[in-house]
Amino acid sequence: MFEFLGDANTVALIGLVGGMVLGLAARIGRFCTLGAIEDYVYANDDRRLRMWVVAIGVAMIGSHTGIALGWLDPLGSPYIAQTWSPIGSIVGGLMFGYGMAISGNCGYGALARLGGGDLRAFVIVLMLGLSAYVAMSGPLAYLRVWVFPVEMDLSEPQSVSFLAERLTSIPAWLIGIVIGTALVLIALANKRFRNAPSQILWGAAVGLAIVSGWLGTNWVATHGFEGETVQTHTFAAPLGDTIFYLMTASGTTLSFAVGSVAGVLIGAFLGSWSKGHFRWEACEDPRELKRQMLGAAIMGPGAIIAVGCSVGQGISAFSLLAYSAPVVFVSIFAGAALGLRQLVSGLSFAIGR
Repeated sequence: MFEFLGDANTVALIGLVGGMVLGLAARIGRFCTLGAIEDYVYANDDRRLRMWVVAIGVAMIGSHTGIALGWLDPLGSPYIAQTWSPIGSIVGGLMFGYGMAISGNCGYGALARLGGGDLRAFVIVLMLGLSAYVAMSGPLAYLRVWVFPVEMDLSEPQSVSFLAERLTSIPAWLIGIVIGTALVLIALANKRFRNAPSQILWGAAVGLAIVSGWLGTNWVATHGFEGETVQTHTFAAPLGDTIFYLMTASGTTLSFAVGSVAGVLIGAFLGSWSKGHFRWEACEDPRELKRQMLGAAIMGPGAIIAVGCSVGQGISAFSLLAYSAPVVFVSIFAGAALGLRQLVSGLSFAIGR
């Protein structure tokens, strides 16, 4: 396969397949970060939050099973290889959650809506990808590194399962599988949720998509020749990566990130088309457009500071039991709740009208 496709194209294909599953989950299974928070806060319905718990649990079980079988070496992942910054996780998570509420979507959700024909989401995707790059390697990178310094420390993985292994000698993989199983059982404890098998199915599918990224890129990194990194799905910097690739494709190669983004778009299109929901939509209110642009501009740097978005930290980092994952997840929830409350109470973004 490597001789035919090459390492870069192989990981892009892996990202494409997993991304398509994520896109289908968003459009058919209604798997959505902001939607889950809205349902819980305003409709007293926690079923979509339980979908997230199932996704996290399945991803955790699959990832740690891969570690047990030697199919996954997670130590190169920034989620557990970088020294954890609690302040960065809180600040970045709050920024991302607030921006997500103001814009009406996270990066993953915006891609899914764009795949369904919503051109308003295109603005969010562009602004989020560009603002993430500005904070990651652009003019704000120096300030970010100064305020939220990060260091690589492979000697002490920033993961609960690996910490427990050091303290108890119980294998990290076993701890991860037990915790993941417990999360799935907790999610299934609700009878109303158990009576919604499609939600359980799509939650599990999302978790497996995350696992496919870990195991697939690890396989390429182990058997390939170009030093590909072990990674899985996240949707902040990869949006910038995709924009950059589209502008410089003749001089750059495909990547997992580009494949993942393209996969979500394709899966979302197929999902919306199959349900008869595909239609072109545009923004008719300039105030709404300004609000969405502002929210996306806040989300991008927030994701970089937090080292991941709602999917990157909320599921991918959780799958490795990274210290940062629950802190970022709670911070995103809090930031989104604040943003939603302001929108409900009539927050205006009509400055400069």
